[in-house]
Amino acid sequence: MLQHSRTSTGQKELTNINTLADEYFKLSYHGLRAKNKSFNAEMVTHFEPGIQDVSVIAQDIGRVLLNLFNNAFYAVNQKKKTAGADYKPEVSVSTSAENGHLVIKVKDNGVGMPEQVKEKIMQPFFTTKPTGEGTGLGLSLSYDMVVKGHGGSINVNSIEGEGSEFIISLPIS
Repeated sequence: MLQHSRTSTGQKELTNINTLADEYFKLSYHGLRAKNKSFNAEMVTHFEPGIQDVSVIAQDIGRVLLNLFNNAFYAVNQKKKTAGADYKPEVSVSTSAENGHLVIKVKDNGVGMPEQVKEKIMQPFFTTKPTGEGTGLGLSLSYDMVVKGHGGSINVNSIEGEGSEFIISLPIS
């Protein structure tokens, strides 16, 4: 609820997405490690070198990325609880420029989600987390920031038991 009421300056500024994504990736991982010392996951980055800066509200896109990273780390941590000893949790982020758009992909090899959940995850107050662990606002806010705030898109590919991939596409202007 608090995140919904917070407002950013709304000012778009030229931002290096690779730097922004890398900072929030590390912030998410170390934040989770601070709460759970036993948590561990492979962090993989595939940043397109020399990608041009894009005009975005950096605070908003940072919040979107933080939410996606937190969810990805949560998913791999959930899978680790039930998977065999050979399971290696992995979360990756990649950036690329494609057809006049900046594409950011956040992928995990966690629990994934069934089709009926995938259809609802961008709705306000829908959460897959146990009571007290999720508000159901993270993806809803992320959707609004990307689609309404930046004219982009956010999509998800997921296979239950195998993982999820969120794809953000922002127009390069």
